[in-house]
Amino acid sequence: MNERSEPTTGTAEPLAGGDPMDSATEVFVAHRNLLFTVAYEMLGSVADAEDVLQETWLRWMKVDMGQVRDQRAYLVRITTRRSLDRLRTMRRRKEAYVGSWLPEPLLTTPDVAEDVELAESVSMALMLVLETLSPTERAVFVLREAFGVSYDEIAATVGKNPAAVRQIAHRARRHVDARRPREVISPSEARTALESLRRALETRDLQGLLDVLAPEVVLVGDGGGVKKAAPRPITGAGKVSRLIIGGLGKAGVAVTGDPTVVNGNPALVLRLDGEIDGVIAIRVEDTRITGLYYVRNPEKLTRIASEIPLTLR
Repeated sequence: MNERSEPTTGTAEPLAGGDPMDSATEVFVAHRNLLFTVAYEMLGSVADAEDVLQETWLRWMKVDMGQVRDQRAYLVRITTRRSLDRLRTMRRRKEAYVGSWLPEPLLTTPDVAEDVELAESVSMALMLVLETLSPTERAVFVLREAFGVSYDEIAATVGKNPAAVRQIAHRARRHVDARRPREVISPSEARTALESLRRALETRDLQGLLDVLAPEVVLVGDGGGVKKAAPRPITGAGKVSRLIIGGLGKAGVAVTGDPTVVNGNPALVLRLDGEIDGVIAIRVEDTRITGLYYVRNPEKLTRIASEIPLTLR
């Protein structure tokens, strides 16, 4: 059912003979983690995803639930449309962003890391690839690949016909596949690489860092204009290692890396003299690190103290 064609007023049928508002709230809460995951995968920003959920909630409270055949699909449709609107607005913000832009890191619950499909879909590496898609391509890819939404439902959501959506999905998948990691590694392999990285950083061991980094490693730093970060991605193990070790050496402070799970994947919370400096997410292929994503922007580090539940179902 088309969300825009739904009546904006009406009396919802209670789920169990209670107040319609309570019933609507119960349905929304039951799907909240799913809706947040949709919005976050679309936007890469917790604050914007939370705003989208608020907008979805306000719209949902005006819906005649008696006319909604599939409550989950309806809520996902509202969330996706609100996310699309916000994504187009965010593009203008990102154009004015100082330096490289990275998704906001999320401290995720243990079950996210255990779900290989979910962990990959919210990984920093894939989220960064999604930034290279158009808003419509991103919506189609996320709904189809991550959440298994039918082409007909996606078509109704993005305002395209099913044939066009299939073409968009094929194009987006080909684009993403060309840029995503070539193989899926086990969590234990990722943790091993992360531990080698942690030791090298804490001891400022240049050779140790060179050993764990792949020759073609890429470092992307996000300081948001508030903290110092490389203005553009740095490529090559030698350049990346010297930049990192040189920066830590100049700091003249104690460096500690706390292993954690960010966006469903092993990561480090880097501290300088006990104060959080940033979050380092990694991309690992063939046991070596091919991607380093260092988020230093303080505005993106406000939610790494508490776990956020995510789900694809």
